[in-house]
Amino acid sequence: MTKEVYYGDYLQLDKILQAQQPESALAGQEAHDEMLFIIVHQAYELWFKQISHEMRSILAILGKPQVDDNSPDIFTVVHRLKRIATIWQLAIQQVDVIETMTPLDFLDFRDQLRPASGFQSYQFKMLEAMMGLKFADRHGKDFYQRHLRPEHIAMIDAIEQQPSLIELVNKWLARMPFFDLAYWQGATVDSREEVARHPFWQAYRQAYRNTLQEHDQASLESFEQVFFSGEATGRLSAAANRSALFIMIYRDYPLLQIPYQLLDTLIEIDELMTTWRTRHIAMVRRMIGARSGTGGSSGAQYLKESSDKHVIFSELASLSSFLVQRTQVPVLPEKLQQKLGYNL
Repeated sequence: MTKEVYYGDYLQLDKILQAQQPESALAGQEAHDEMLFIIVHQAYELWFKQISHEMRSILAILGKPQVDDNSPDIFTVVHRLKRIATIWQLAIQQVDVIETMTPLDFLDFRDQLRPASGFQSYQFKMLEAMMGLKFADRHGKDFYQRHLRPEHIAMIDAIEQQPSLIELVNKWLARMPFFDLAYWQGATVDSREEVARHPFWQAYRQAYRNTLQEHDQASLESFEQVFFSGEATGRLSAAANRSALFIMIYRDYPLLQIPYQLLDTLIEIDELMTTWRTRHIAMVRRMIGARSGTGGSSGAQYLKESSDKHVIFSELASLSSFLVQRTQVPVLPEKLQQKLGYNL
């Protein structure tokens, strides 16, 4: 006989609905809006848990010794990244709900929250670590050490010891065979200098140079640094940058549509997280003005500085600086065109 499942039991509603304990009520004078404050933040943490669930599956797929681009793997990664992006859209909309609380409503219970702070959301910091934010690059590292519990710091550190999403994406991009000798007559790729002389890059460099003004010499120097530097200057290697730009340029070929969606969705997630942080900053300024946060940070100013620094996929977004018009891009060899299309 099949086990009968009851809705409330399945969702463990008894636990969830008893998980709101307003500090103002415990102090004997309940502030009406504290319930809203708790539920909104609990909802955020539940969504962070779901994003973590999706992210772990994505890392597992991209972390395979060899990702099979002809299997459903990459589509699955894109599908789950798009789900993460949709959750972030919802997270932004939740700011509208908490903003129905006025500054005076918040003051009714704010002092009873100290020193608790949204900064202490270890789940959010775990997400940042999964994406590729390292401790050395975090804003407010001293505050981080003082205000998170040791066990939560250890959890975040354990994630940082594993390959992150940006590192796995870098590896996935770097191995792509778009510039292999099999497709390009007379090309060699045995050294950095030879890669720079590859027929595709000679043609594309000239096309890019034609888009520049006389005073844009720095842009050409940046082009060489991003695509032909011997060492990675950021989170992505020169080889990964070359592949990513190629995917962006030739995204209309069937084989490149899913890889392009992957890159574009990573950029979208960065934008959505930045938008969420920006909405949070505006909300904090509205609620507490220039006061310090309940955890002792500088409040809105701290959030602004974190938002500026905690961007993971900015290098992908910046590659648009090097795009040229479709009519100017090099025509690919026929053999490579066939490889990138649907051929029976």
